[in-house]
Amino acid sequence: MSRPGDMARLNTTATSVEEPHCAQPALAFQPPDEFVKPSRWRLYRDLIRQPAAEFLGTMLLVLFGTGVNCQVSLSANTGVASSPKGDYLSVSFGWAVGLSIGVWVSAGISGGHINPAPRDLERLSLEKGSWWYRRGWDIYANYVHAIDIVEGSRNIRTLATAGNFGTFSLDYMTNVSCFFTEFLGTAILVLVILAVTDARNSPPPSGLLPLVLFIVFLGIAASLGMQTGFALNPARDLGPRILTSMVGYGTEVYTFRNHYWIWCPIMASILGAQIATLLYDTILLQGEQSVTRKPDDQTRQRMEMEKVV
Repeated sequence: MSRPGDMARLNTTATSVEEPHCAQPALAFQPPDEFVKPSRWRLYRDLIRQPAAEFLGTMLLVLFGTGVNCQVSLSANTGVASSPKGDYLSVSFGWAVGLSIGVWVSAGISGGHINPAPRDLERLSLEKGSWWYRRGWDIYANYVHAIDIVEGSRNIRTLATAGNFGTFSLDYMTNVSCFFTEFLGTAILVLVILAVTDARNSPPPSGLLPLVLFIVFLGIAASLGMQTGFALNPARDLGPRILTSMVGYGTEVYTFRNHYWIWCPIMASILGAQIATLLYDTILLQGEQSVTRKPDDQTRQRMEMEKVV
């Protein structure tokens, strides 16, 4: 028979054994009493962040480019400036700076494409859409008085100054030559972009891709750009061209050379980018990213088994 002292010791032992199982572990993180709902602006910002980066990048490209066009061209008139403010090399540098700065601003957010030629057109229409027509307004507003002096009046607008915004070929160029010039320039640009973004080729150090683009664009503009104005980018030409038709230049900016604006700065640049991509993918690109050298199912299974082993 158990004695009262023994029962007390058993109860004490049971309690001491059960207590650790009943104890609640301490929480390292105490959740807040109320859930903080994100602001409405944050939701909108997350939605438009990438398109806005592409918009700002292309805006900087067009701002620097059309700005240097206007400064060099309009300053040749003695009524605007006492002496010319730049030459063709200034134009080449201005566009190259605009491209590199635009990519630097947008690359970390949206990839820094700012050129629909090498991109998927359906995605482009969703990201940029109606923003195209806004580009060029700031430069036109900045140089409108100088344009009035060159043209002779606020009510006169001709192709003589429209070329500061959109691209127009020289008179001696044939339609085929214009197409080939834009095709070749865009193909070179895209070929270099593919090479420097290929991890198995010779990518530049992190953050220096815009510097490479500055060099290649400067080279294209200085060596191939005189005859057509080196559009190389549908967004670079279409937005400023729409602007000119809205500020008094009329339909001549579209009817020039049987709708030059469609088949040269748009179609030629898009086709040049696609051919350059196909060429690089077929001959130079290695790995699973290649479309033309993509292994079949049997080869892929064998490669996966070799990785496991």
